[in-house]
Amino acid sequence: MALQIEHTHLPIRGLNLHVAHVGKGDLGTVVFLHGFPEIWYSWRHQMLAVAAAGYRAIAPDCRGYGLSDQPPEDEEASLDDLVADVLGILDALSVPKAFLVGKDFGAMPAYEFALQHPDRTRGVVCLGIPFSPVPMSLDAMPEGLYIRRWREPGRAEADFGRFDVRRVVRTVYVLFSGAEIPVGKEGQEIMDLADLSTPLPAWFTEEDLDAYAKLYEKSGFGYPLKMPYRAIHKIPNRLDAKFQVPVFMVMGEKDYCFKFPGFETAMRSGIMNNFMPDLKIAYIPEGSHFVQEQLPEQVNDLLLGFLSDHPSAA
Repeated sequence: MALQIEHTHLPIRGLNLHVAHVGKGDLGTVVFLHGFPEIWYSWRHQMLAVAAAGYRAIAPDCRGYGLSDQPPEDEEASLDDLVADVLGILDALSVPKAFLVGKDFGAMPAYEFALQHPDRTRGVVCLGIPFSPVPMSLDAMPEGLYIRRWREPGRAEADFGRFDVRRVVRTVYVLFSGAEIPVGKEGQEIMDLADLSTPLPAWFTEEDLDAYAKLYEKSGFGYPLKMPYRAIHKIPNRLDAKFQVPVFMVMGEKDYCFKFPGFETAMRSGIMNNFMPDLKIAYIPEGSHFVQEQLPEQVNDLLLGFLSDHPSAA
């Protein structure tokens, strides 16, 4: 019988968080943490692959995203909340230790959870974002950079508000799947950088877009703009970080993030080894920012290889 992804809500720290899950977990549990404009659905290919291999796959919608509850409107977005939510999910499901798989900003709570709770972490896999011991600096980037624009209170809300949710998700997927950093010119908003004549990536179907749009219609973009874009500058310094668990980075070489200043140096210089004694990096030459959706078989093979290389000590 084919594996089916199931859904539940867990009461975690005052919010009901939506969690997609599949698999019995004879070999352990894998928690998947999404980025933006992603959602639990972004991990559909990986969830089924690890479940078929004997693991339990868990993919929450981050607080304020998709089918999860919204935090109070006046509450500041915090990385600590995301870390505490992961811990709450593990406790609620009686999972003693888990592998964490993070993508985009989902890598940040994965890294931080491993540092704060090594006893609950079997290993970390991150896609698209290297570990940084200091907050990302955007000083050298142009004013029109999408992150700088979306950090301005009200600006992205006005930009997104000109279109329906489906069109916003479509545009961001088109832009983020390219090899160039989205930058608006003076007088041009980020949503103006692509229109309906720009085709979707070949690996992203209209049905996929419908699934995303339905989930973002539920949550809106209020909290997703807070986390990550209006919170990344508050990430703590971690110059003394020392990971006690194995870490695996998977990077698409056509991910636009490579164009950020210092990004390629961070990936290729070996500097992360100072913080991660057990670090492995794999590059996927044709991989984009959404490599796990674009090339799921390659990502699944790499992920399953890492999991099997680190069996439970029990």
